[in-house]
Amino acid sequence: MFIVYILRSRKSNRYYIGHTSNIEDRLRTHNAGKVKSTKAYVPWELVYAEEYLSKSEAFKREMQIKKYKSGEAFKSLLK
Repeated sequence: MFIVYILRSRKSNRYYIGHTSNIEDRLRTHNAGKVKSTKAYVPWELVYAEEYLSKSEAFKREMQIKKYKSGEAFKSLLK
């Protein structure tokens, strides 16, 4: 099982989109400052998640969400 997720920084109004097979560990890694692109905006909270059976499906969905980041489609996911 793979999860596509959206994190929101509690420090700023930034979002991060990714995919993983273990959401708890991945969130801990982000909040420990071990991810270069997110360490400046710690702490992060999980605001959205979707499950997929394969890594390739999860990656495709991640790329789709990133394409409409900050648009109406992105905002509708967060509601």
